[in-house]
Amino acid sequence: MGNNFENKVAVITGAASGLGLAIAQKLTEYGVKLALLDTNKEALLKVQAQLQGESQIYSVDVQEEEQVKTAIQEIQKEFGALHILINSAGIVGDTNIKSHETETRNLKKVLDVNFIGSFLTSKNCIPVMLQQDYGRILHIASIAGKEGNAGMISYSASKAAVIAMTKVQGKEYAETGITINALAPAVIRTAMVDHMPPEQVNYMTDKIPMKRCGTLEEFANMASFLVSDENSFTTGFTFDLSGGRATY
Repeated sequence: MGNNFENKVAVITGAASGLGLAIAQKLTEYGVKLALLDTNKEALLKVQAQLQGESQIYSVDVQEEEQVKTAIQEIQKEFGALHILINSAGIVGDTNIKSHETETRNLKKVLDVNFIGSFLTSKNCIPVMLQQDYGRILHIASIAGKEGNAGMISYSASKAAVIAMTKVQGKEYAETGITINALAPAVIRTAMVDHMPPEQVNYMTDKIPMKRCGTLEEFANMASFLVSDENSFTTGFTFDLSGGRATY
């Protein structure tokens, strides 16, 4: 699969850790040139030093439209093209808490990062992709966005919004050479998951027929296919990575 990534440029948000870092490491093996976005510049510098291929880092808060717009302009100027966008930036927010106890500001914060952030990056990348008649966009959703995890209304709602956006954008740009899909993992073992209450993690893991978390390697393998040339006739779809939890 590596050959069809030749000379491709990928923008990855949340690239300093977790899912974003995993897909960055996988794509650099295929020779993809990387534009790595995150709020944590120091962590980005460490990541960049570990990667073998060409990469540039951008300290960006995806909630801030002007920051996103400026970064995409700089990326286009630096690399001369922009073929792939992977929206991995995300936060969980408060968990193991019922809806009526959830703080409104926490709900808004999670929506801003997980949904609005993905909207803003795609809003600014799509015009570039339209000029090229080519693009691959992958929004990282969650099984929580399909099924709803009790105790996680903010996160579940934000990922449901990401899934709805994927369906809309997939239809809107289906004739342009741009595919726009989402990936909905069940629990993937990341630092973000490690910081969640054990009872919340157990609640989610117990629902997985394989009775385990997914691995970052499994995530990166599937994500890299979804942004490859080989994935050319699927758009507006949300792929599952759930160990059997999603059966529809």
